[in-house]
Amino acid sequence: MRLGGIDIPAAMHCAGHSDGDAICHAVTDALLGATGLGDIGELFPDTDPANKGKDSIVMLQAAFGRVREAGYAVHNVDITVIAQQPKIGPHRQAIRERLASVLGISSADVFVKGKTNEGMGWIGRGEGLAVIAVATVSRVS
Repeated sequence: MRLGGIDIPAAMHCAGHSDGDAICHAVTDALLGATGLGDIGELFPDTDPANKGKDSIVMLQAAFGRVREAGYAVHNVDITVIAQQPKIGPHRQAIRERLASVLGISSADVFVKGKTNEGMGWIGRGEGLAVIAVATVSRVS
């Protein structure tokens, strides 16, 4: 499973038109939303065959470029992964470092938390996962 730009050993993976990296998708949307610059579906529509299997890190890099071009700086990103599996803790630092390298910030400014759904609902049954991301930005020009 690919999450946060790294490969995590897992019995399942996230399905998507791209590589399905739910963390990168959530961070991309958080950055675009915080700056009023659209969303991931506008930049990379799933109706475009060029986006089939696309690396979500590349998509995040493009969104980050758009954010910078619009005159914004990213200060931090806070990510919560809600999943029964895989466990996020063992991969937290690698994800933080990978995302920080793309966003041009310190890994101390990227935080990743894993939560379970205590066995409830579709997430609790292991049918999928959810990611919530918040980004703080400021206008620099």
